[in-house]
Amino acid sequence: MMQGQILFTLQGPELLNKYVGESESEVRKIFTRARINSPCILFFDEIDALTTKRGKEGGWVVERLLNQLLVELDGADQRHGVYVIGATNRIDVIDEAVLRPGRFGKKHFVPLPGADERVAILKAHTEKKTLSVDVDLNAIARREECNNLTGADLASLVNEAAMAALEERCEFLAKGDSSMSSDLTNKIKLRHFEHALSKVKPSVSEQQRKHFDALSKKYSAN
Repeated sequence: MMQGQILFTLQGPELLNKYVGESESEVRKIFTRARINSPCILFFDEIDALTTKRGKEGGWVVERLLNQLLVELDGADQRHGVYVIGATNRIDVIDEAVLRPGRFGKKHFVPLPGADERVAILKAHTEKKTLSVDVDLNAIARREECNNLTGADLASLVNEAAMAALEERCEFLAKGDSSMSSDLTNKIKLRHFEHALSKVKPSVSEQQRKHFDALSKKYSAN
């Protein structure tokens, strides 16, 4: 991505729900705005909401929006540095016409973070927090409980641990227990992460992970 490039982020469901009755017009406006601000990137999150297979979910509203989107995508020579990216976890419901070369022809599967990626994510989310010396993020990231945790799950894990530390501190202060003065800090300790690990569960089940892996193999081969 070039420095200074503008990123337009659009939520598929919001676009569909917000502009029912004028969805096609809004799609045209979005691409016109992008061309004016090119070079730029148009990022459609949950693109499946706008590109469901015709004759399936959504009815005529989705079909008309989809047709207009295809018109805009086909105008590659008029896009003038407008790069279009979509994200979905339901690629199997997207109309095949959308996935053709020149449209969303290049597909990249983003797997769940592995152990090393989990370490990096935990470090990013704890960068501005104070950790106790007994906290080893490398070891935590490799715990069995962290398998299948998404980036958002890991963020929740850190927030849950931080909240546990805060609640513990408030409890000691309310009791006026000076014997625990050494613990009355803002540090997040291992026991707080242990508590968080018991609370935060993976958003993606093992069955779902296998399903996504199968979809990746199917569509990357096409």
